[in-house]
Amino acid sequence: MKLILFNKPFNVMCQFSAHPDRPTLADYLHIPNIYPAGRLDADSEGLILLTDDGKLQNRISHPDHKQAKTYLVQVEGIPDKETLERLRNPLDLGDFVTQACTVMHVQTPEWLWERTPPIRHRSNIPTSWLCIILSEGKNRQVRRMTAAVGLPTLRLIRTAIGGFSLETHPLLPGEWQEVGA
Repeated sequence: MKLILFNKPFNVMCQFSAHPDRPTLADYLHIPNIYPAGRLDADSEGLILLTDDGKLQNRISHPDHKQAKTYLVQVEGIPDKETLERLRNPLDLGDFVTQACTVMHVQTPEWLWERTPPIRHRSNIPTSWLCIILSEGKNRQVRRMTAAVGLPTLRLIRTAIGGFSLETHPLLPGEWQEVGA
């Protein structure tokens, strides 16, 4: 049984099959018979786990198992206490209501890499960073949550899944490491 930690770069598709316009996991990982346990959108970066074991893949990615996922999110604007509290509590996004989660306003991490291409910069609009920890993961949920409270997401990096993190397993974008499951 293999478990691979991979730091997915920005603009990479979370699939092995060819894509007409963008790089895919196949451009970085040349290990036969592994599959991602969960996904990240092309415009999101960070940790994904891959395995060759179907039961492990299910245990990591299935919503019934509620693996905590940690995201570092750069947003446009500065959150106040009320905005942070709205993000922490169930939030109606129209087609579903989020579960309560952990949200903290944080400083830019010292270990963070530069994104290529860089995010847009507006001199008259400040940005800030949030750490959001979810035990669910609907499609584009973090981006939709921050937009719903008036803080559009500029950059989204998944930093941890369960007990695996980019802090304890430092990997630059495009790097991977095999670990014990």
